[in-house]
Amino acid sequence: MIKVFVDSGSSIKQEEKELYNVEILPLKILLGEKEYLDGVDLSMDVFYDELINKKQFPKTSLPSLEDTKNRVLKCVNEGDDVIVLTISSGISGTFNALRMLFEDEKKVSVVDSQTAVGGMKILVHEINKYRDKTLEFVNEKLKKLISKIRVYAVPETLTYLHRGGRLSSVGYAAGTILGIKPIIELRNNVSVASKTIGLKKAMNFIMSKLSMCDINYPIVPSYTYNSENLDLMIEKSDKIYKDIMIEKDNLDPAIACHWGPNAFGFIFVSKE
Repeated sequence: MIKVFVDSGSSIKQEEKELYNVEILPLKILLGEKEYLDGVDLSMDVFYDELINKKQFPKTSLPSLEDTKNRVLKCVNEGDDVIVLTISSGISGTFNALRMLFEDEKKVSVVDSQTAVGGMKILVHEINKYRDKTLEFVNEKLKKLISKIRVYAVPETLTYLHRGGRLSSVGYAAGTILGIKPIIELRNNVSVASKTIGLKKAMNFIMSKLSMCDINYPIVPSYTYNSENLDLMIEKSDKIYKDIMIEKDNLDPAIACHWGPNAFGFIFVSKE
């Protein structure tokens, strides 16, 4: 049997562990002088109070390597194979650190999701279809699916992505022209997929991308802090896509701190 670990960049909440049948490796968040474990001891209320009202810019870091090693090897010693699914290596050092940590463990496969949040949830759904298969079989399935995951989102500002080092200065400059609403894409790295004038056109751009959607997989509607714009975009979406949307995901602090409040978007699997 395969056991699955995900880092909290998946935005799978502690209360969703049983639903997804995973163990969560919490990323660390430094707010001011205090360090928290993402999704464990930092509530959304405290996080957004620090971010919005106190203007604290959080710093994120890897999960505890010692804790990760102990938890994963416990499963190995009990006879299980293990997949450790990490947030994209293009925006975090987690994958490379864990790959080195388990490089001599034949029963542990560390997989770079090349995505985050809802994209990782979709990958977990895929793994759950094949828990009784070999690591090689499941890894091949993941490889094919990873290349098809699409993340499109509209942040209220690019400041958080830029300050956190997730968006280049060129991308930041291109997306901050007066009156322009940038649409951000995550495919291993963060980039500006398009620039539109006004919120309505930004929503229309994202909704138009759903024409590429493979309806055999779920769509993950996602937001930070306030879901008002996401709710409007869901309402305007065609029924065929609404029917495969899972519950809205209010992104965990480790990801939300880089998007900033009031971001929203869709995550789905492309047909090609």
